[in-house]
Amino acid sequence: MSIGHSIRAQIPPIHREGYPFIGGFALASLILFWIWTPLGWIGTVLTIWCALFFRDPVRVTPVREGIVVAPADGRVSMIGQVVPPAELGLGDRPLPRISIFMSVFNCHVNRSPVAGRIDRIAYRPGTFINAELDKASEDNERNSLVISTPNNGRIGVIQIAGLVARRIVSFVREGQQLGAGERFGLIRFGSRLDVYLPEGTTALVSEGQTAVAGETILADFRLSDSGRIFRAD
Repeated sequence: MSIGHSIRAQIPPIHREGYPFIGGFALASLILFWIWTPLGWIGTVLTIWCALFFRDPVRVTPVREGIVVAPADGRVSMIGQVVPPAELGLGDRPLPRISIFMSVFNCHVNRSPVAGRIDRIAYRPGTFINAELDKASEDNERNSLVISTPNNGRIGVIQIAGLVARRIVSFVREGQQLGAGERFGLIRFGSRLDVYLPEGTTALVSEGQTAVAGETILADFRLSDSGRIFRAD
């Protein structure tokens, strides 16, 4: 294997949604170089950051009935019992919810947590408060999916725009079949993903844990134990 090929293998591909933004940053950097060289270098650093933001690395998703994988890269910020938003149509009883916060340094391509059929997609405009706040799930711009699984009921997945984010992008449509780990959308520049699970589902992750989209197992419908115990270094 050549050195060039080895280097390319270490660089993740860029999602096509990022090309206009990367191009804009690069053009601005050229203009800044013309104005004052140090500004141009700052623009270059921001261009590299923008390219990293829109990276779309290959992921290896565990495939087995009952597994729920993380829909986003980031930190598990909240786990609890919460009444789902009305547009999901999942009832008015609290359900297990796992929230993953994506900083501006995380990969922002979102992946389906389960295999199933998209029963509903509901977009709701809103504000852009800090996505780490609990009330962001009600107040912020969001795009909701309800995915019906073959044997484990329905789950809700909500893309929530954050303080910096201003655009939620969806790649899917109602009625479409998704595989676990399959890409379904992205959010530009900082945000959060909420996953609402069927009643009685136990989370297999802990608050503060780092999640990897399409790979980290959030829950397992086939487990009957009371969950896992975690410790922090």
